[in-house]
Amino acid sequence: MIEEERIREAERARLRALVSADIVTAQRHHAPDFQLITPIGVVLSREQYLGAIAARQLRYLSWEPEEIAVRAYGSAAVIRYRSQLEVIFGGHHVPLSGYWHTDSYEYQDDRWVAVWSQATAVNREFG
Repeated sequence: MIEEERIREAERARLRALVSADIVTAQRHHAPDFQLITPIGVVLSREQYLGAIAARQLRYLSWEPEEIAVRAYGSAAVIRYRSQLEVIFGGHHVPLSGYWHTDSYEYQDDRWVAVWSQATAVNREFG
């Protein structure tokens, strides 16, 4: 149970770094080969993702996770949670909305880091 809480805290710290656009801290929470699949199906590498945040093309205004479920398998783990997220992407404001997140983590260099991340928008009609 202790390791699962460390993974949850790693995810919360990653989200705080992304919302505050703290790129140095965010890099420590993302594996070098990290990939994000966005809600619209775009694949972003760590450099593309964090570069968009650094350039303010992508600005998280808020990202509030609900309960984070963890499945740990030795040096790998999968997390899943729902969140409320508000973002500005390419100058377009996306109002506070619900999303599901599924992320894989690996234990690398004495810490848990995100390797793959996928976000899915919650359909408000079926939400």
